[in-house]
Amino acid sequence: MSLPFPPDSSTAMTATDPVANLQTLIRCPSVTPAEGGALTALDAMLTPLGFTVDKVTAREEGTADIENLYARLGRDGPHLMFAGHTDVVPVGDEAAWTHPPFAAEIAKGELFGRGAVDMKGGIACFVAAVARHIEKNGPPAGSISLLITGDEEGPAINGTVKLLQWATERGERWDACLVGEPTNPDRLGDMIKIGRRGSLSGRITVHGVQGHAAYPHLADNPVRGIVQLTQALMDPPFDGGTDDFQPSNLEVTTVDVGNPATNVIPAKASASFNIRFNDSWTVDTLRAEILRRLDAAAGNGQLRPGREPVKYDIVWADRPSHVFLTRNNALIASLSSAIESGAGRSPVLSTTGGTSDARFIKDYCPVVEFGLVGQTMHMVDERVAVADLETLTAIYETFIDRWFAHAGS
Repeated sequence: MSLPFPPDSSTAMTATDPVANLQTLIRCPSVTPAEGGALTALDAMLTPLGFTVDKVTAREEGTADIENLYARLGRDGPHLMFAGHTDVVPVGDEAAWTHPPFAAEIAKGELFGRGAVDMKGGIACFVAAVARHIEKNGPPAGSISLLITGDEEGPAINGTVKLLQWATERGERWDACLVGEPTNPDRLGDMIKIGRRGSLSGRITVHGVQGHAAYPHLADNPVRGIVQLTQALMDPPFDGGTDDFQPSNLEVTTVDVGNPATNVIPAKASASFNIRFNDSWTVDTLRAEILRRLDAAAGNGQLRPGREPVKYDIVWADRPSHVFLTRNNALIASLSSAIESGAGRSPVLSTTGGTSDARFIKDYCPVVEFGLVGQTMHMVDERVAVADLETLTAIYETFIDRWFAHAGS
């Protein structure tokens, strides 16, 4: 493929500056599901660098239309993908911000704005890293693509999943992927995510008999039943962890009876739960274990002496996340050595934390995650140290050089 090199000098110089890139992106109010101009701004950065850019609108009945972006530089392998999202969470109480959430103001060495670390900052740095690579070396010895969604902070229905399907139907294949989520807990260079625990949610409803609180023998209090069932879900522990993952953990997140009266025994009680699980389990084996626990607890008469077993229903949440672990030496070694070179520390390889769109990408190629420090993500006054933007850009640039050297050897 013939690439327009050298790129337009004015745009290329702007694209090499991660601070300017990030300020441009933050000033686009792209709260899910709004595009807010962020993908248009990204298009304007990438096209002069030689990328072919496609905007893909995904739709599904009952959900908001989502605009996504796929950009590719080069046509040959090896092929490196960078994945991320330009959508952001709501700002909350805007009056509580010390700097306007979409102004991208810099104060005392920090850049403030919604999405600064989660994760417009990672995107801004990767674009700058690619622009610097092109400026110094010309196009890469292979292909680089950016897969950017506007639906990561939302239901994730019309985002990465459908964009991956769209791309593969057009013949796109990838050898590795870096997701630019904020992976570092304290300092830049602390942690690479090389996998994620699975996530499974459900809702239990216990059916009782409504009645007067003074006449409990004429009713059947479902609260007693829901207490039995939720206790069985939380104790004993599901496992003790594995070599690569911390112990699986279930949390009951809501308990509801919908009963405002203090003298009425309710007719039903519900509880929602979420379990983050390790590679000791699959979704199917975990569901089976949860049902086994519930059935055993339903017949336990400790809180309901003389009563029949608890009557309950369970509804599983759609789209559970499956556990995964990436073992790809070229990818992990290239990134680890780039971090050591740029940040001066050896990163921990971790599978902790929540889920990300890496859970979808893992089905297409090896994937790892590395980005900024995540301490202020989703908070009022979300912000990033300007110095970290420069450091992350240098890390990404070194990673690009080393990954292509490894993958092409």
